Amino acid sequence: MDRREFAKTLGVGAMGLALSKSALPLSDEKPQIAITIDDFNLFGAPPDVARRRNRALLNALGARSTLKAAAFPVGKNIDSELGRSLVRVWGEEGHLIGNHTYSHWFYPNRSFDEFSRDVLRLEPLIKDMPGFTKRFRFPALKEGDTVERRDKMRAFLKEHGYRMGYVTVDASDWYIDQRLRARLAQNPQADVGAYRDYYLNHLWDRANFYNELSRKALGRSVKHTLLIHHNVLNELFLGDVLDMFRSKGWRLVNAHEAFSDSIFSAEPNNLPAGESIIWALAKETGKFNGTLRYPGEDGDYEKPKMDKLGL
Repeated sequence: MDRREFAKTLGVGAMGLALSKSALPLSDEKPQIAITIDDFNLFGAPPDVARRRNRALLNALGARSTLKAAAFPVGKNIDSELGRSLVRVWGEEGHLIGNHTYSHWFYPNRSFDEFSRDVLRLEPLIKDMPGFTKRFRFPALKEGDTVERRDKMRAFLKEHGYRMGYVTVDASDWYIDQRLRARLAQNPQADVGAYRDYYLNHLWDRANFYNELSRKALGRSVKHTLLIHHNVLNELFLGDVLDMFRSKGWRLVNAHEAFSDSIFSAEPNNLPAGESIIWALAKETGKFNGTLRYPGEDGDYEKPKMDKLGL
């Protein structure tokens, strides 16, 4: 289904497709980026809508050199016949399936024992699926607020055979999606083109920030993993996201290739632990304390900009 057909099913008007002009890439080197998709929150969608959204995301990836992503579902979101069937298709089509906990708890607010049990609670739902791989991603990228809690989780994950599913390019697509869904709930006829433009410019800005930070802190451009979510925003615009990166000179790579980069074995010595792995390694150097905001990304940073634009 193309975007115009999709718009008809939502009852929205014609979508503006113009992307604002952005800066050129930061050097002649061609950065590499893989797609990782979190959560699989269906937002109460009926089965036909959930299946359509899932297929739209998969089709966007498949239409571009059969790009292989990594999916990090949350157990409570897929603990149904429908939810498991949606994730299984990702594995069947060659994408990686990792662990993002069962309950999507914020680790600093939970004990080590209950959080670690929640990691294992998801595993039976996905371990027999094609593409299952023992990559783990912390909810909200928060890895512990004390040395003891951070290091206990690192040891626990290693004990159970998990490697980290770090994010290098963090972003706030979840917040833009939240605003988009609220607008469509208010007015199903709303033109969503401005949300597309805002989203693409947001991702381009964040990708360039983290890529330049990688060059400054690590001396190279790493193989990036972009964090986005299984949501309406990406149902509509994931294809545009991929086309944007390619048109700007970035190379789209499969998630398993990106995860082969040595950065995904790093263990930064920061507290609180987490954020983009590039952010964390830059923070560890002590050279960027005046330029790194905390948290690295959040809806609070996007709210005033979207309010000003009336989005």
